[in-house]
Amino acid sequence: MEFKIIASDGKTSARRGRLELLHGAVDTPCFMPVGTQAAVKAMTPEELESLGAQIILSNTYHLNIRPGVDVIAEAGGLHRFMGWSKPILTDSGGYQVFSLCDLREIDREGVTFRDHLDGSLRRLSPEESIRIQRELGADIIMAFDDCPPYPSDYDYACQSLELTLQWARTCRQSHLDGDQTLFGIVQGSVFEDLRLRSVEELENIGFQGYAIGGLSLGESKSLMFEFAQYTASLLPEEKPRYLMGSGTPEEIVSQIAFGVDMFDCTVPTRYGRNGTVFTPDGKMVVRNAAFKRDHRPLVEGCGCYACRRFTRAYIRHLYNTKEILGARLGSLHNLYFYFNLMAEARAAISEERFGIFQRDFLERYRGEKEATAI
Repeated sequence: MEFKIIASDGKTSARRGRLELLHGAVDTPCFMPVGTQAAVKAMTPEELESLGAQIILSNTYHLNIRPGVDVIAEAGGLHRFMGWSKPILTDSGGYQVFSLCDLREIDREGVTFRDHLDGSLRRLSPEESIRIQRELGADIIMAFDDCPPYPSDYDYACQSLELTLQWARTCRQSHLDGDQTLFGIVQGSVFEDLRLRSVEELENIGFQGYAIGGLSLGESKSLMFEFAQYTASLLPEEKPRYLMGSGTPEEIVSQIAFGVDMFDCTVPTRYGRNGTVFTPDGKMVVRNAAFKRDHRPLVEGCGCYACRRFTRAYIRHLYNTKEILGARLGSLHNLYFYFNLMAEARAAISEERFGIFQRDFLERYRGEKEATAI
């Protein structure tokens, strides 16, 4: 991996960069759509590429269960298996240590899961996580970590961080230097001293990039912003910074100003499947009755296929009759909105006007949302 900062905004910490990876380049700040099961829901790889996707995210834990890493390896790796030629980032399975807390037992060497599908026992350790990600062939792979829930008391967060740091050392030792880029994950819940220690220890271990984990887990938005900004300020400037799981448009624009380079979230496709689309004026619940006879596009002037071809009334009809096309069009529009937002942010950084861009975007986006109470 090579990472180069191309431009910086003069009045914020926003920066524009370029990641050179085995399967291509990624311009940052970037948004990574989530393809947990080797597919971004309702989208084909060709559609994703046409919308502007540069890199997508898949999940180690789930792919190891179905179809199995051996099947994917036989196909020539994850890129060939899913028909995606651009870069891929794989999560380590660490998030499932948090999300499947009722189905797992943790010890110092790893985690034993009870399979959520058939109840069988499955073991995932730092070494195994790295091995699976190596077999998948992702461009960026993540260290195995323990993500403490929110709220956590200080002692629990401290013990969790100790485990994450131990696993980070093991992951670094297991990682074979080569085409895959390994990111370490900063934990420490909402305690500044733990976050600082996490960054210092991870830098000592030595990673090619750093992720900010343990946020967007139920804490207030103000607290999430506070610790995203604080953690980003601690990370080395010359390495890419990835904020995990935070992904509404207003969150992304605000956190770009903190110097974050990479984002992922299920929000655009999840909302798109359920009848909510993003617009410059906030969210719009297009399945609502108010749009039954609204024959305008979702967003006037939007260049996406859904807006160029169809009306709000028609797309509402698709949702309310449970036609699959509705979910596809909503997801397509939302991803187009996200990728276009990233492109506008990059241009604003290059022109040293990101602060103005951020202010104008948030004023319009939040104002309409409050006025319509959606």
